[in-house]
Amino acid sequence: MQNRRKFIKNVSAVSLGGMLAGRSELANAASTSIFSVNAPKKIGLQIYSLGKELYKDLPGGLKRISQMGYSTLELAGYKDGKINNLEMSEFHKMAEDAGLKIISSHLNPPVREYTASNKGLIADFWKKAADDHANIGVTYIVQPGQPLTRSIEEVSLVCEVFNEAGRIAKATGLIFGYHNHEMEFARVIPGGKEMFFGRRAFGGNQPEGTEVIYDKFLRQTDPELVIFELDVYWAVMGQNDPVEYMKKYPNRIRLLHIKDKEVLGQSGMMNFEKIFEQLYRYNIQDYFVELEGISSGKQFEGVKGCVDYLLRASFVK
Repeated sequence: MQNRRKFIKNVSAVSLGGMLAGRSELANAASTSIFSVNAPKKIGLQIYSLGKELYKDLPGGLKRISQMGYSTLELAGYKDGKINNLEMSEFHKMAEDAGLKIISSHLNPPVREYTASNKGLIADFWKKAADDHANIGVTYIVQPGQPLTRSIEEVSLVCEVFNEAGRIAKATGLIFGYHNHEMEFARVIPGGKEMFFGRRAFGGNQPEGTEVIYDKFLRQTDPELVIFELDVYWAVMGQNDPVEYMKKYPNRIRLLHIKDKEVLGQSGMMNFEKIFEQLYRYNIQDYFVELEGISSGKQFEGVKGCVDYLLRASFVK
């Protein structure tokens, strides 16, 4: 495993550049092989979708995921070298045995309010997390939780912390990313005390210096250190068009969460055909289905409904 980690670290600058630009020869070659006519569809799953139901019989549950048509996983539930209290190496072995490849992982540092005094604590968290994930061959470590961002100044500090997490990840051969929900599309002002959400914020009189949090994240983080995993459903809930964000920031958005109100395609509110059109146009290599809104005990049924939708969809290669 150490040899593999050393290899990844040595080539990280090349691979990260290709993923961020979306135009390198390596990325194009991968795209050709992954999306060839005879290749099966490469569909990922965020395991958060299954909740506790997955752990009733983890080896059997992972095999069910593979048999449905999923091929890659994004983890959730990391803490101190474990995934939901299971050693990461054990989880990795079970996934491999089921024919699943772990590509990414969702994890949050132990504090939500970032300050100058706790930046070291956050950095220490990412150092251990990066080592733990490098040991099982993960490519991405992704933060899905929004820190407190009540002002322009707080957003700037968060960007500094994200850049440091990106440096730590890169040194270990990994890629650091950020995943949005809807409130990243709120606005903040210099010296502010709260976020302002919705198109009617400020009563139509937007103060000078106002910025959208997500846009500032994108502009103020280093493209060589931080990528973004766009959750298309939460972008819509944030009153924005995910397709427009993909067009505007094609070199920064390198992962997607494919999500609907519940099972994919059932709400009629998500334009998945256009989303996948942009995914292929900008050479996004990995995406993950995430399912929310399904009652406990029916997660496997919902997850199967999602992959069935994508397997049937002519616009998914």
